[in-house]
Amino acid sequence: MEPPSTSPTPPPDVLHARVLDWYADHARELPWRDPSASPWSVMVSEFMLQQTPVARVLPVHAAWLERWPTPGHLAAEPSGEAVRAWGRLGYPRRALRLHAAAAAVVERHEGQVPADYDDLIALPGVGDYTAAAIASFAFGRRHVVLDTNVRRVFARAVGGTELPPPSVTRAERDLATALLPDDEPTAATWAVAVMELGALVCTAARPDCERCPVADLCAWQAAGRPAYTGPPRRGQAWAGTDRQCRGRLMAVARDAHGPVHVSAFEQVWPEPVQRERCLAALVDDGLLVVAGPSGYALP
Repeated sequence: MEPPSTSPTPPPDVLHARVLDWYADHARELPWRDPSASPWSVMVSEFMLQQTPVARVLPVHAAWLERWPTPGHLAAEPSGEAVRAWGRLGYPRRALRLHAAAAAVVERHEGQVPADYDDLIALPGVGDYTAAAIASFAFGRRHVVLDTNVRRVFARAVGGTELPPPSVTRAERDLATALLPDDEPTAATWAVAVMELGALVCTAARPDCERCPVADLCAWQAAGRPAYTGPPRRGQAWAGTDRQCRGRLMAVARDAHGPVHVSAFEQVWPEPVQRERCLAALVDDGLLVVAGPSGYALP
C-alpha cells in the first residue's frame, strides 16, 4: 500500500504575498495599530489582550490611555489604582505587572518604552511573547511573535493539524523563524497579519476556510481537515470556583473608595471557608492589603 500523500510546505514567498494582501484589505482598525499610536499604547494593549477578547479590551484601553497617557503617569499612582481601573477584564494580576513594568520603564529608560527585545523582556511581567510583540508592533522590529492565533494558523497551513500543542515547542519556533520575512518592516507586518488571520478567519472552533487567502495551500485542508488528536484540552470551569470567588471579592474592593469591612465580602460570597481562603490568596498576590482588624483594601 502506498503511503498517504502529504501536501508540500507552501512556499514562504507565496504565503507572505497572500496573507499580507489579505491583511491590507481586512485588518481591523484598532487604536494600538493606528500609525499615531505610542509604544505605550501598544504595551498596554498587549497586557490587556492576554486571554481577553478585543471587544472587552477596547473601552478599558481607551480609558487607561486617557488617564495614564505615558508610563510615568501610571507609575506615579498607587498600584491599587491600576487594579481598580482594570475593571472586569479578569486576571487582575496583569494590572499589577503593568504598573510594575511602567515603574521600571521610568526608572531604567527615562519613561520611554524601550525598543530592544532584551530591554523589554527584562521588565516585570514581560515574557517572550510580549517582548517580541511590543518590539514588532510598536517599533517594526523583526521577531517571531507566537500567540495562540499564529500557532493555530501555522499548525493548519503548514503542519496539517487542527490545533497546535498545548504549549510552544521548539519545532513551532523553528517553523515560525523559517517563515519570517527577511525585511524588518515586512516581518513586523507579517507577524500581525498572521495573528489577524487566526483571529478572524482561521478560528479555533469554526474556521471560515472559504474566506481564507491560503486555503488552497493549507496542509490541513488538503488532508481533509482531520480532527485534533493531541493531548486533551480542558476548558476552565467557572461557577463555584476560587476564580469566581476572587472575582466577586475584587469587584467589591474595586467599587469601594477605602477599606472594605469583611461583612461586605460576606454579602457577595457567603461560604466562609472558600471566602477566607480567597481573601488570603488575594493578599498573597498583592491585589489586596489588610486594613485594620476586619477589613481589606486595594494596595
